[in-house]
Amino acid sequence: MAVCARLCGVGQSRGCRRRQQRKGPAEAAGAAAESEPDTDPEEERIEGAPAMPKPPGACGAAGHGGAGDPGAGLAAGGAGTPASACPQTPAAPARCSLLELPPELLVEIFASLPGTDLPSLAQVCTKFRRILNTDTIWRRRCREEYGVCENLRKLEITGVSCRDVYAKRINPRVKSGRFMKILPDYEHMEYRDVYTCLLHRYRHILGLWQPDIGPYGGLLNVVVDGLFIIGWMYLPPHDPHVDDPMRFKPLFRIHLMERKSATVECMYGHKGPHNGHIQIVKKDEFSTKCNQTDHHRMSGGRQEEFRTWLREEWGRTLEDIFHEHMQELILMKFIYTSQYDNCLTYRRIYLPPRRPDDLIRPGLFKGTYGSHGLEIVMLSFHGKCAKGTKITGDPNIPAGQQTVEIDLMHRIQLPDVENLRNFNELSRIILEVREQVRQEQQQQEGQEEGQGRARPSAREGPPGPAYQKPEPPMPTPSRAAEEGGGTEKGVEASGGGPPAAPDPAPSEAGQPFVLPAGVISRNEDYPRTCRMCFYGTGLIAGHGFTSPERTPGIFILFDEDRFGFIWLELKSFSLYSRIKATFQNAEPPSPEAFDEMLKNIQSLTT
Repeated sequence: MAVCARLCGVGQSRGCRRRQQRKGPAEAAGAAAESEPDTDPEEERIEGAPAMPKPPGACGAAGHGGAGDPGAGLAAGGAGTPASACPQTPAAPARCSLLELPPELLVEIFASLPGTDLPSLAQVCTKFRRILNTDTIWRRRCREEYGVCENLRKLEITGVSCRDVYAKRINPRVKSGRFMKILPDYEHMEYRDVYTCLLHRYRHILGLWQPDIGPYGGLLNVVVDGLFIIGWMYLPPHDPHVDDPMRFKPLFRIHLMERKSATVECMYGHKGPHNGHIQIVKKDEFSTKCNQTDHHRMSGGRQEEFRTWLREEWGRTLEDIFHEHMQELILMKFIYTSQYDNCLTYRRIYLPPRRPDDLIRPGLFKGTYGSHGLEIVMLSFHGKCAKGTKITGDPNIPAGQQTVEIDLMHRIQLPDVENLRNFNELSRIILEVREQVRQEQQQQEGQEEGQGRARPSAREGPPGPAYQKPEPPMPTPSRAAEEGGGTEKGVEASGGGPPAAPDPAPSEAGQPFVLPAGVISRNEDYPRTCRMCFYGTGLIAGHGFTSPERTPGIFILFDEDRFGFIWLELKSFSLYSRIKATFQNAEPPSPEAFDEMLKNIQSLTT
């Protein structure tokens, strides 16, 4: 306690012991005896030390401490300081001990500290420990650290949570007395229990995650939702409505059913919450397990389950899908994903960091992928290129792979609208750029060998000088495309290129854009103006990610929230629209951590 009192003195004395000054030594000692007992041995030792006599007029007479005042002796340099030493040394300013502050002020001080520091503070003395039992301290920590805005006392009165209503927990045929037993015991619950047993315990699973569902992947967002921690699975809108908002459904939830116990419930299926389990496997990885998989089954068997899944996943019935290959892909996905309804492993993903020279704000986008429907792609910028990494995937190009790479050093100037309608003209322009890129790579490799493989810096200037066409066009290679399948795009923005004769920047209105004749698009409602275009490559492969190959294409930037990619070899167009959602706990600790995350999710499917 002596060490604590020494370290916790705050500010100059403001007469905090004025009341003891008015009393005699005996009265002050009696008042100290009636105060809150403290069993700290160090504090008892200091309080039991005899006070040194002080002559009238000595510096000790001006102090605020009397007999039994541990803070005064510590602030003045110790209780054993001789009175004769006072005139020779200048009197130090008297200090007030933290212990002597009013309880309501200590509550405000403690409530401003991080919740992880409060258990250590409670071990200092019994007074601190008693004050830390004040629930307003923990309520503030729950609100400031985790955004909890629920009022436990209000929930006491209503007796029901909106989350339970959402989870279809209410059955009108069940009597209210029986129903109340399955609700959390809010009446005897404190915010300290919510913080320590729920929020702090499961803090490591908050944020964005990618489930390990073979090539399909997914996007899970674990958030604090009131007095619950809920894992929401984000689903793209129904194909081909790429501009519609995301859909989401709960996979699991965690809450306090009793004072000291957190309950994990699986939300999969249509029979309401049921018993589940969560295990944190290692850093940035956890797994969920359902202990009652019978809640996932439907009375009509697998056929009813498939039709229900089809309506939720695709927004249509099997009779509405006439394309035979698309029917096979849908049935394959249902069979594959239904095997993971009882146990799943999740790996953490981060949102891409933003840099001042990025072409647009990086983030998550929804994109059209032919018969595979809409998929989620992460756009990130990496110096002279941009990458699009699949968060959800398909049997051709699985989740984690880089669907598109954009070369920000080679900007393409589109022809006028009439010539743009001619696919051969656009193909000629793109292939000329590809040949130029190939020649520049060969020259760079030769220079690196001659200079001891010295490499230039990653960032050399503003992104994207306009591309100037070289002389002869190059013949077009051809190859059979794999059902339009599994192409992805990725973007890494940042910049640079030699400042050689760039074209003038596009106007605010942009330049007219139209798809060339013969290019297939799932969504005809694409923008008719664009800001700029760049050369890029797209990843295509056969079923099962066989024979993967990067083929040339063109990246079209429409605005801050939409871009497109034309797959030259597939004669296909993908439109991407930004996911306009706010994600918490998704920022990478460093740019290196984000790059490492990209490598990890790609290696899982390579």
